Amino acid sequence: MPYWNAYVANTQMRGQGTFFDPRMNDPEKYPIAVKTGDWNIRHKPDLVTPKLADLHVYQLALIAPKPPEGSFDPEAAARGEVLFNGKATCSNCHVPPLYSEPGYAIHTPEEMGIDAFQADRSPTNGYRTAPLAGLWTHQKGGFYHDGRFATLLDVINHYNSLFKLNLTEQEKNDLIEFLKSQ
Repeated sequence: MPYWNAYVANTQMRGQGTFFDPRMNDPEKYPIAVKTGDWNIRHKPDLVTPKLADLHVYQLALIAPKPPEGSFDPEAAARGEVLFNGKATCSNCHVPPLYSEPGYAIHTPEEMGIDAFQADRSPTNGYRTAPLAGLWTHQKGGFYHDGRFATLLDVINHYNSLFKLNLTEQEKNDLIEFLKSQ
């Protein structure tokens, strides 16, 4: 978040601060950032950076909204949680209790089992592990980094195939209910 906040505050909102990312000093990949100097912004006085720590604390303190009552099956969600943390291996990247990935949360397109189109647009050349808190609020517009999977079942089927999990239809449904409960 601190990187993203500094990026947005300085390059998108044109705040008077500091942002530095030498990966963006690539005229072929980021011609506009090179032309505008957005890869290396340094204002004195820096009016943005002193505010980033408080913004980060605020963002971390936000609590994801709870799903509406009756929007998921609690018994199936409990079974799904066991699968999430076990056979389905979801918790390897979506680590409880935050259901995000602590540390370096970037994966290669090969690890994700998809093309590099969106990854190649990023300075990381990878895909970030999406946090799952409040996932129920994102059920319109598709899932994944570019909305390529229309439903949670589509996402589960993708990983079931990619990682050869051999999940049954019941297990897939239980995982869906668990994800809807987040």
